[in-house]
Amino acid sequence: MVEQSPPGAGNEASAVYLRFKQLFGGQVHHAPRGRKRGKEDDSSTVPYGVGRDPRGLGNIVEALTTELGWSSPLAQSELLASWSELAGEDTARHSSPAGITDGVLVVLCESTAWATQLRIMRTELLKHIATRFPDAGIQSIRFQGPDAPSWKRGPRSIPGRGPRDTYG
Repeated sequence: MVEQSPPGAGNEASAVYLRFKQLFGGQVHHAPRGRKRGKEDDSSTVPYGVGRDPRGLGNIVEALTTELGWSSPLAQSELLASWSELAGEDTARHSSPAGITDGVLVVLCESTAWATQLRIMRTELLKHIATRFPDAGIQSIRFQGPDAPSWKRGPRSIPGRGPRDTYG
């Protein structure tokens, strides 16, 4: 939901500027034009007056990621990066996360034995993920072993159903 830019300034830079201006306070400060006479407001000259508190870079980035809806993708990438801490060093040597699709974490395993072992540990892993990365939105984990060989290609393949029609 980007604020419409004024006519004549239809480039992306002006749209980004207007969006940041809206997010982080659109107050425009102009230089004074001449000396004011009369009653002056002392709170405007105080460095830490109302509305002038400095904000840390971490707070600004956190507000920006929350406002733009980036917290879930950032949590998911952090989850994928810290798989060895989450699953353990030995388990991480034999498995690796492939990606996250529709709340399902896909983990590729070195062998079917490792896939079976990780399926047994599924609830424990989901509990750790839910506590450490609640914004990731992981609802399930799918463990995949190595792919089975294909009978579709090779020097002795023939058209038809293949080896299935000779079994039992």
